[in-house]
Amino acid sequence: MRNSMWTRVLTISIILFFVYLGDAILSDWVPTFMQETLGGSMLMGLVFSFSSVVGFVTDFTFPRFLKKFKPRKLFLMAMGMGLVFAGILLWTTSWPWAVLFLMAMAVWGIYYELLWFGSAQFVCDSVHLESRSGVWGVIGIFKSLAYFLGPILGTWLVVSKGNSMVILAAAAMMCLAYVIWMLTRRNERNYEVEMETENNFNVWEEMSHWKVLFAHVWPALLISLMMGIVDATYWTTGTVMTDNLAKENALGSMFLPLYMLPTIFMGIVLARKGVYRGKKKIAEIFLLISGGLLICLGLKESLYVTLLLSFLIGVALAVSWPMVDAVYTDILARMGRERKHMVGLPSSMVSLSYVVGPIMAGVIASIVGEKMTFAVVGAMVIIVAGVLLLVTPKKLKLPQTEIAEWKD
Repeated sequence: MRNSMWTRVLTISIILFFVYLGDAILSDWVPTFMQETLGGSMLMGLVFSFSSVVGFVTDFTFPRFLKKFKPRKLFLMAMGMGLVFAGILLWTTSWPWAVLFLMAMAVWGIYYELLWFGSAQFVCDSVHLESRSGVWGVIGIFKSLAYFLGPILGTWLVVSKGNSMVILAAAAMMCLAYVIWMLTRRNERNYEVEMETENNFNVWEEMSHWKVLFAHVWPALLISLMMGIVDATYWTTGTVMTDNLAKENALGSMFLPLYMLPTIFMGIVLARKGVYRGKKKIAEIFLLISGGLLICLGLKESLYVTLLLSFLIGVALAVSWPMVDAVYTDILARMGRERKHMVGLPSSMVSLSYVVGPIMAGVIASIVGEKMTFAVVGAMVIIVAGVLLLVTPKKLKLPQTEIAEWKD
């Protein structure tokens, strides 16, 4: 039984690898291309954040409207949205209009939500409690390998082949993921559990449910928000900084890949450790460490020290991400049928971070420059992580009696 579980995990992880590889190629290219064509880091940050505004809206609606969709079907829908995203971007290479970029960002936001909903449901339904942090670590290995290789491949394609080839290469990765999905779907059919939903949908009712849940799980949500802001800073201001460093020294092109590299091996470590106690505290400690490293990154001028610090920040967050994802999975499992109200909440925090992060990073970068932006973000992270370490309860308790009434 345990072997079959890991077989399913690896199958899904391989599919996600090619999906994320296509996304990573575009994620590295899009911010720089938009900044050049739209005329500045602030406007780029505003347009970039629109994807997360759309993602935030879908966090309300997806749990109710995606009736009876299984995890692999959600992944299939994400692949489709990824291809639509690539198609709109191909259009922008000839007509770099703001409205086209906004359309692309909207599709991108939906794509990310489909991936999160599919991944969360898969882990919740298919993975034992003691294995969840390890499974998130394994998924993180494939994801981080994709995001390590993507910027390298994307940079080479831009220099040697041009913008259009970057987009076509990303679309090809999505198509390859679909081929693997087709080849393995029969083997997975017996393992999937349908996501129960209701026919009616009321935004205000859903917000009232989120308010109740937020009051009990806010420490985990705040961890996600801060990690998302750091990640958003890397994938907006950080991509521009990577290009600038690469112009001075070829090694500078490794700034972003080195940030993504640690999750590849840290995922293996976490999977072997099988951590299932103290996950919140571990996530907060390593979030605090990442804040200190971000401040150092902003203050140091040496390229080699900058690259080392980027790698170490990646190490710290590579521990925090799967820990907090495992916390969410535990909560989802405890909620039973009513988990549909919880599944969108953590995703909304990441969406919010990608609304706030790009805008904030763009504004700060326009004032103090790309490098010092990381120091400012690091100071924020230290403050939040320090407070969380002092006030987070040992166990996040849910109002089970009130949740039970939601079924009526």
